Formats: sequence, C-alpha cells, structure tokens
Amino acid sequence: MRKPNETHLTRRAFLGLCLAVPAPLALTGYGGGALADAAGSVARSPRGLPQAQELPPTPACGAADDPTPAQTEGPYFKPNTPERTSLLEPGLPGTRLVVSGYVLSRRCQPIARALLDFWQADANGAYDNAGYRFRGHQFTDDAGRYYLETVVPGRYPGRTRHIHVKVQAPNQPLLTTQLYFPGEPRNNTDGIFRPALLMSVEDVADGKAATFDFVLNIS
Repeated sequence: MRKPNETHLTRRAFLGLCLAVPAPLALTGYGGGALADAAGSVARSPRGLPQAQELPPTPACGAADDPTPAQTEGPYFKPNTPERTSLLEPGLPGTRLVVSGYVLSRRCQPIARALLDFWQADANGAYDNAGYRFRGHQFTDDAGRYYLETVVPGRYPGRTRHIHVKVQAPNQPLLTTQLYFPGEPRNNTDGIFRPALLMSVEDVADGKAATFDFVLNIS
C-alpha cells in the first residue's frame, strides 16, 4: 500500500505536466554537446507540441500493460547512422513532419540517454541504401524526450506508410519496431500493421506534427 506521503507520478500525469510547462529540448551527444543535424546546426526545441488528441496515448504505461510491441527490422536497416535530430536536407521533396515524445520505463519513469535510431523511405517510397538519407540516430535528454525532424514517408510497395526505429535504454535490450500513421487506407491490408503503434498526428502550419511514447520492458 502506498504510504500517506508517498507520491506516484503516473504516465498521464507526467505527460500532462510536461505539456503544461514546456521546456527546451536539450539533447546531448556522446561528448556532452548539443546534437546537431547534418549541417551542424543545433537541434531546435519542439515548437507547439500537439495538445491532447482523441487518440489515447499508446501503449498505456502500467504494471498490467504491455510495453511497446516489437516488429520486424525489414531489409533496409543500416548500422553506423549519423547522429542527428533532423533528417531534412536541402532540395528533398516531401511534407515536413516532426515526431516527438518520450521513452519511458513500465513504471512510467523517463529514460535519459536512451538511443533511438530512425530510418524510413523518402517521399516517393524509396530507401537510400547507398548512403544515409533519411537515416539517423539520437539520444533522449534528461527528461526522456526525443525530437525528430523528417518528411512524411511515401508508401513503399506492399506496405502502409511507416517509420522504422530501434530504441534502447543504456545497457538494456534493444527494441526494434515501426511507427504508423492513422487514417491510411493500407493500414487495413498491411499484414505487419498494429494499431498499438499508431502515432497521434495533426496538421500544423508547416506540415505535420506527430507524437508517440515508447514504453520499454524495463522496471
């Protein structure tokens, strides 16, 4: 039983507090400096994080709930991606997309310095297997937050629209999974698609903003 003076920060309360009191996102690299994109610019703080959506936070965080489901890596993963929070490059077409959220333990505690490695198709549905376009890794800040600038991926043949990601807390097992977009017609026909991996997505002035919180199977 909880002691009279003991407080327990639930996941919903934790996220509500963070959204109510915005704080700069200060992702740090191995050397302790601010993460930079490929052009060397310092990663920007999230601008106008979406307010609460009709879509509930997924997956829920609690002792009776499952962690974020794992999914296949697929054929196009490449190791040794550049460390960056922006996958945008001059001249590349596509609708700008910002994906942000938290990496949490099953006790709803934020995980600092968790690794996230993203890769995806470009706006035309093609993967860059020669270089590192639309590929990159980053680390969560002290509050367990991540922030990714990219474009909405095109539909790869036979698949619904998706983003690949590997997530790993320090010295813990690696989670490989995929993120999906609500309202996509191919969600109903893609055999890999799982509703538990839907992001919450909304239109913003310069593109789209999406949120998703990873819950790792650690206490």
